[in-house]
Amino acid sequence: MDNNTAIAALGALAQTTRLETFRLLVRHEPDGIPAGELARLIDVPQNTMSAHLATLSRAGLVTSERQRRSIIYRANLNGLRELTLFLLKDCCGGSTELCAPLIAELTPCCAPEAKLS
Repeated sequence: MDNNTAIAALGALAQTTRLETFRLLVRHEPDGIPAGELARLIDVPQNTMSAHLATLSRAGLVTSERQRRSIIYRANLNGLRELTLFLLKDCCGGSTELCAPLIAELTPCCAPEAKLS
């Protein structure tokens, strides 16, 4: 990821409705949410939600897929991963002891489930 791409992603998230929308989509992975339902849940007009989703999409933070008459939106977790890694790339100048608490905070939300024997 380059600076311009990161700035576009951060700029897209720097607005209340878009940030709420993105966080809602992250919570509903991998199923996604239809555009109309997103507008209802966030309580904004559908045309306003469409503009916000277009901004998030151009920033690489959401994807969309047509399913019959609906467009299902999903968080682009790969885009989120790239943005996070870009921000943390030079974390603490390579001092692992300084970055370890940050990494530990990120890990519990996504820790893989233990496989049953």
